[in-house]
Amino acid sequence: MKCLGRGWRVLTAGLLSILVGSALADPDLTTKHEKGRCAIRGHCGKQGFFGSDLPCPDNGLAEKPDKETKKKLVDICGNKWSDSDVCCNEEQIDALQSNLNKATPIINACPACKENFYNLFCTFTCSPDQSLFINVTATVPKGTKDLVTEVDHLVSNEYGSEFYSSCKDVKFGATNGNAMDFIGGGAKNFTQFLKFLGDKKLLGSPFQMNFPRPNRTEFPDMVPMNKTVYPCNTTEEKYRCACLDCGGSCAKPLDVPEAKQCYVGLLPCLSFAVIIVYSVFLGLLCVAVAGHVAYQRHSKHKNERLRLLQDIEPSDDEDEGDIVHNVGMLDRPTKHYFVNTWCDRSFSRLGYVCARFPIITIMTSILIVVLMSLGWIRFQVERDPVRLWVAPDSAAAQEKTFFDEKFGPFFRAEQVFLVNDTGKEPGPVLSYDTLRWWFDVESVVQRLKSLDGGVTLDDVCFKPVGDACVVQSVSGYFEGDFSRVDPHGWKDDLVDCVDNPSSCLPTFQQPLDPSLLFGGVNKSVLDAEALIITWVVNNHPEGTPEFGRAMAWEESLKNYLLVVQDEAQERGLRLSFNTEESLEQELNKSTNTDAKIVVVSYVIMFLYASLSLGSTTLTTRSILRNPANALVQSKFMLGVAGILIVLMSVSASVGLFSAAGVKVTLIIAEVIPFLVLAVGVDNIFLIVHEFERVNISHPEGSIPERVARALGRMGPSILLSATTETVAFALGCAVGMPAVRNFAAYAAGAVFINAILQVTMFVAVLALNQYRVENNRADCFPCVRVRRADSSYLNGGMGHGAGEEGGLQRFIRKTYAPAILGKKAKVGIIAVFFGIFTAGLALFPKVELGLDQRVAIPSDSYLIPYFNDLYDYFDAGPPVYFVTKELNVTRREAQQELCGRFATCRQDSLANIVEMERKRPEISYIATSAANWLDDFFYWLNPENTKCCVDEHGAPCFANRDPPWNFTLSGMPEGQEFFQYLTRWIEAPTTEDCPLGGAAAYSNAIVLDETHLTIPASHFRTSHTPLRSQKDFISAYKAARRIANEISKDVGTEVFPYSKFYVFFDQYTTIVRLAAALIGSALAATLVVTTILLGSLQTALVVTLVVAMTVSAIIGSMAILGVSLNALTLVNLIICVGISVEFTAHIARAYTFPSRVTMEKAPRQRFRGRDARSWASMVNVAASVVSGIMVTKVLGVGVLAFTRSKIFEIYYFRVWLSLVIWASTHSLILLPVLLSLVGGRGYVDPESEGGLEQDLRSRQYPALLGGDDEEEYDSDD
Repeated sequence: MKCLGRGWRVLTAGLLSILVGSALADPDLTTKHEKGRCAIRGHCGKQGFFGSDLPCPDNGLAEKPDKETKKKLVDICGNKWSDSDVCCNEEQIDALQSNLNKATPIINACPACKENFYNLFCTFTCSPDQSLFINVTATVPKGTKDLVTEVDHLVSNEYGSEFYSSCKDVKFGATNGNAMDFIGGGAKNFTQFLKFLGDKKLLGSPFQMNFPRPNRTEFPDMVPMNKTVYPCNTTEEKYRCACLDCGGSCAKPLDVPEAKQCYVGLLPCLSFAVIIVYSVFLGLLCVAVAGHVAYQRHSKHKNERLRLLQDIEPSDDEDEGDIVHNVGMLDRPTKHYFVNTWCDRSFSRLGYVCARFPIITIMTSILIVVLMSLGWIRFQVERDPVRLWVAPDSAAAQEKTFFDEKFGPFFRAEQVFLVNDTGKEPGPVLSYDTLRWWFDVESVVQRLKSLDGGVTLDDVCFKPVGDACVVQSVSGYFEGDFSRVDPHGWKDDLVDCVDNPSSCLPTFQQPLDPSLLFGGVNKSVLDAEALIITWVVNNHPEGTPEFGRAMAWEESLKNYLLVVQDEAQERGLRLSFNTEESLEQELNKSTNTDAKIVVVSYVIMFLYASLSLGSTTLTTRSILRNPANALVQSKFMLGVAGILIVLMSVSASVGLFSAAGVKVTLIIAEVIPFLVLAVGVDNIFLIVHEFERVNISHPEGSIPERVARALGRMGPSILLSATTETVAFALGCAVGMPAVRNFAAYAAGAVFINAILQVTMFVAVLALNQYRVENNRADCFPCVRVRRADSSYLNGGMGHGAGEEGGLQRFIRKTYAPAILGKKAKVGIIAVFFGIFTAGLALFPKVELGLDQRVAIPSDSYLIPYFNDLYDYFDAGPPVYFVTKELNVTRREAQQELCGRFATCRQDSLANIVEMERKRPEISYIATSAANWLDDFFYWLNPENTKCCVDEHGAPCFANRDPPWNFTLSGMPEGQEFFQYLTRWIEAPTTEDCPLGGAAAYSNAIVLDETHLTIPASHFRTSHTPLRSQKDFISAYKAARRIANEISKDVGTEVFPYSKFYVFFDQYTTIVRLAAALIGSALAATLVVTTILLGSLQTALVVTLVVAMTVSAIIGSMAILGVSLNALTLVNLIICVGISVEFTAHIARAYTFPSRVTMEKAPRQRFRGRDARSWASMVNVAASVVSGIMVTKVLGVGVLAFTRSKIFEIYYFRVWLSLVIWASTHSLILLPVLLSLVGGRGYVDPESEGGLEQDLRSRQYPALLGGDDEEEYDSDD
C-alpha cells in the first residue's frame, strides 16, 4: 500500500511528540511524582527544520480544560475524560486527533485493540497523574525553552501484555497481513511492541521513549500506568473483536473425519487384512497337503495288504490298455465348441483367400492404410499440460476458466535463489560484496530488453500502485539503491528492517515479508543460507500481444540469468532460477532427448523379431551341412514385413483419430509403437510357428491350404487377445482426462487395426515368402535362385532337418513343463504366487500419489536445483482464492454470510470459516486470514476514518447518517446505494491518510454488474502453508475443496477454491477410484470375452485371476520402486492389463483346444485330464510366448534404462520391467498350474481331426513327438 509505512512513521513521530516532556538533562527533572501533577505539557518547538513538534517539560499541577478543549478531548478519548483535570492543551489534542486518525484505519477492525491503543496515548498525553508514570530523562535547550528528547514511560506488565494480545492478531485486509507489522514492527511480544513505539528513528519517533519494566527500587516514587485494558474476546459487546482478529472469539471448528485413516498398529487396515487372509489360506493349504499325504500313505499300505492277501495280478486286458492308450488321452476332449468351430472355419477361409490372392490382399491393405493415414494432414500434438491432464468438464478446469475470464490470468513469477552451499557446509549468503554485486544484477534486470521488440521489465511488470514494479528482494529494504547501504552498519540496518518491515518500505510501498526473502535462517537473517528474489509480471490470455511481450522478456531474462549463474559460481555461490515459461520448455526438451532412446528401443525389437523368425527353421545342423540353406530359409524380410505392418497400424490409427480431431499426446508418440510392437510381434511368431508345424504335418497341401490351416488354428487365439485388449483399452475412452482418453482411443485403434492386418496382409506376405522358399530363392533378394540349397519341396519347403525342435522348445517339453506340473511343485507355486499377490495388495496403501516436477524434466536441467531450493528454502505457501459466484451482496443477508468483523456476521460466514480453518493449519493447510473486500469496504465508510469516504465538501460520507455506521451492519448501504459507494471505493487509491482504498488491493477482486445490481464473481484471498511435497499439494487441494464446500453449504451460493496449482492436482481426488474402475472394467471385459471365445467360465475366471494377480504384483512393485500413481502410471497400468492378457490368452486357448497329437505323447502315467492339457498348452505355445513376447519386451525395456530422463526411467522403465517380470512368471508358471487344478472343460480342436493328418503327423513330426523320448516318459520322476 502506497505510503502506508511512511504514514505510520509520521504518525509515531506525531504521537510521541505530543506525549513526552522534560526540560533538562538531569534525570530528576520530573522532581515530583504524585497524583494531580504533570510531567509534560504543550509544544516547545522542533529540534530540526523537518522535525516534529516536541513537548515541553512541565512538572506543574493538572488543570481544568476549557469547554472547547474538553469537548475535543471527549470526542477523541471518551466520556471518562469529561470531569477530569488534564495535563494537555488544545494544540496537543489537535495533534493527537490528527495522528490517531491515521492509525484508526489500521486498528479499528478490533474495537478492543483500538480502545487500548487510544487509551495508551490519551492517558500519556492528558492524564492528570502523568508524573506517576512518566519521567523526563533528557532535554535540549532551544532559545528560552527546553525540548524533551528522552523519557521513561512506566506501563504495567498486565496492561502491556493484554494490550499486545488484543492487537497481535488484528488483520489489515488491504495487504492480508497483520496490523502489528505496521503499528508494532512485527513485534512478537509486548516488550518488542512498546520498544517499537518508543524507539527514536528517522521518520519515526522524534525522541527516545523508554519502557522500562516497573521496579520499586529503581522508580520508588512512580506507579506504572495500569488503566482498564480490554482483551479482544471481552464479554463487553462494545469492545469484543471478531474471530478474524481474535482467536479467543472463534467458535470451535468442525471435526474433519476425512483426515482419519484406518491402521492396525503400524499397518494400514487393508495390509493387515490381506496378511491375515493369506496366513489363514497358507494354514489351510498346509493342513490339506498334510491330510492328502496321510491319506495316500494309508491307501498305499491298505492296497499292499490286500495284494498280499489276494495275490492280485494285472490282467492282460489292462496291459493292452496301457499299450493302446496313453493315460493323458483317457480324458481328452470329445466335444466341439460351436463358436470356436465357426471362428476356425472363418479364419481358414480368410487365410485361404489372402494366400490365394496375395498381391491383391497386400495392395488393398496398403491402400486402406494410406487412405486412413490421410488424417495426418490434421495431425496436432497437444503440449499444454492443462489441456493434457485436466478433463475439460472437470471442476478444476471450469473453475480455472471462470477465474481467468473474470479476474484475469494469474501473475507470472520469475524467481531466483542465491545460495551459499558450494563449500563443505552451507554458510551465510549475505556479505557487503555480495549485496553490491546483486544490486548490480538487479539493475541490469531492470534495464534488460528483449530481442523481440525491446520489451523491458517496466513494460510487463505488475504495478499495484504508481509506477513501481513489485520486486520481492532484499534490495527493497534499501529502495533498490546501493548508496543507501552503509558499509559498516548495513547489518544492523537490515536487522532493523526485518524486525520493522513498515519502516523500510520498497518502492512499491508494501511491507516485505522476510519469509519470502530469506531461506535457511537460523537465529537471524544474517545467518540466512539463501536469498530469494521474485519479479512479478502481469499475465494475459494466451495469444494476445501482451502475452507475447511477457514471453519475450522472460526469454531474455532466462538467457541473462544463465550467465549470472557463472558469475555466482566465481564468487563461491550457487544461483538457481525459474521463469514462467521454463517448465514447459524443459518438458519439451526432455521429450526430445527421450526420442533417441525410444527409437533405439524400437530398432532393437525390430532387429530381434526379424532375425529370430528365421531361426525357427534354420538349425545348426542344416547350416553346417549346407550353408546355402541359410540364404533360403532366412525370414528376415518376413520379419521386416511384420514390423512394417505394426507401424502401418499405428499410422492408420493416428490418421483416423487425427481426422476425427483427437490430438496426439507425447505419451501416445512414445508408448503406442512399443505397445503395438509388443502385441504384434507375438502374433507374428504364433502364426509363423504354427505355419511351420502345418508344413511338416501337411506337406501335400497347396500353400493356400496350409496357410488356411495355420490361420484357422491361430486366428481364434489372435481374436481372443486382440478383442480383449481392444475392449480393455477402449474402456479408457470413458475417462475425462484427455491424455488418458486420447491414449486409450489410439491404442484401441492401433491394436485392432494391427490384428486385422496380421490376419490378412501378413498372411499374404507369409504365402509369398513360402513360394520363395519352395523355389529356393534367396531371402531379401527373391530374384536370385540359390541352386546349391537343399531341395525343400518334399518337406513343405522346410528342407532337411526341419523336424528338429529348438532348444527352448525341447527344454519346455522335457524339463520345464513336467517340473512345474508335479504335485509338490504345484503346492509350492500356489503358496509363493498367492504370497506375492498378498504382498502386492498389502503394498497398495504405500503407493504415493503425484508427479514431482523434478522427475518430469531432464536430470541435467537447470530447473532441478531450483525445485530443490524451492522445497528447502522457500518458507511460504502459494496463494489461494475462495471465489463466490452470483451472490447478491447488496442484500443484508448476503453481507452477513461473507463478512467477519461485525457483530451480526454469521458465525459460519465465509470469513469466519476461513479464520477457524487458519487456526488448524495441520489439517486445513491455510496459513493466513482471508483478505475480505466487504469488511474493508465497510470500514472505508466508517466516519471515524475521516480521510477515506468523503463527500464533495470533504466531510465523512456517513457522518450524519441515520441509522449511523455501526458494528451491527444496520447502517450499511444496500441495493443501489451499495453499488454507488462500492464503485467509488474500488477506484479509491491507497494513501497515507487512508490506507483502506480498494484500488490497489481489490481492483481485480470484484466483478460488478450494475445493470442487475449483483456481483457475478468476487474472490477472497488467503494462502497455504509451505507445501514441500506432492502429498502436501494434494492434501492442500483436498482441504481447500472441503472448506469451499462448507462455505457453499452455509452461504447458499457456489463457492470454489482456486490456486494456480489446483488444476494439476485435481486428478488426484479421483485417480484411485478411476484406476480401480478402469482396471476393474478391463478385467471384467477380459472375463466376458474369454468366456465367449473359450466357452468356459471356469477357464475365463482363471485367466482373469492371473491377470489381476499380475497387475497387483506390478502395483506392489510400484510402492517398492518409488513409482507414484498419476496419469502416466494410470496409462501404464491399462497397458499392463492388455499385455498380461497377451501373455495368458494363447496358453489358455491352447489348454482349452489342445492338439490331439501333442496330448497323445504326454508323459505316460504322469499326466491325464487337466494336467495333460496344461502340458500340451505349454509344449505348443510357451516357446512362442517366450520368444515372441518376453524376450522382445526385455530387449525393448532394457534400452530404456539408459535414458537421461527420470520420468522415463521411473514411470516407463521401472513399470515395464515389472510388467515383463510379473506377466511372464505368472503366465508361464502360475497359469498352467491353476489350469491343471481348476481349469475349465476342453474342446476338440477342429484342426487336429482327420486320420490322414494324424498319420502324417506321426510320420513327419518325429522330432517333436517321436519315439526317442517315449521311454523317458514312462518313468515318474
